[in-house]
Amino acid sequence: MAINRATFHISNDHLEEMVLDKVDLPSEFSVHQMVREGLLDNQTMAEQGFPGNTEERFREAGRITGFLREFGPTTNMQAQDGFNFLGATVAHLFDHPDKVLAWMHDIFIKDFEQNVGERVGEDHQLVSVKQLEIDGFYDEAVALKVLQGGPSGLVSSTVIDFRLGRLLGVAFVATVGDHERLELATELGIALEKRMVGVVLGS
Repeated sequence: MAINRATFHISNDHLEEMVLDKVDLPSEFSVHQMVREGLLDNQTMAEQGFPGNTEERFREAGRITGFLREFGPTTNMQAQDGFNFLGATVAHLFDHPDKVLAWMHDIFIKDFEQNVGERVGEDHQLVSVKQLEIDGFYDEAVALKVLQGGPSGLVSSTVIDFRLGRLLGVAFVATVGDHERLELATELGIALEKRMVGVVLGS
């Protein structure tokens, strides 16, 4: 497919153009502000991921680098149950489309499933992981609802991974309490996919 071949012209410098800006976000996030953005190299991914992950593991999995942009609440927002406090998109670059697929199943899904019950970060525990049915994307996509518990209660994340040639797009929504946000995460993911396609075809 032409779009897949075109992703071989993509370099690290294109990734920042692919992640969503505030104007691209669903209206749910219209009052949020950008709280974090930046390059996600393999070392950073390993440090922020599950215990035991290494830069070498991710490099061997074909991942080159990525770029993240995250939108979160302003200080006057009330974080009550059901509040979607975070929306983020990430574009990852791999050395081959097959490696993207392997990452989605063998690293993204498996790592979450194998760490249920374990501590994540300083003071959170991974309570449960549920795979969700997902469609509407150009190529293969997978989705998880992840529930974590910590000192301030439960937080759930709905995360979508989708493939576009040798690119991996990630959209996620974090919510206060135990809630699934597949519809909102899909809206975010499809907007990301459109933006990625535009950059790929424009390159």
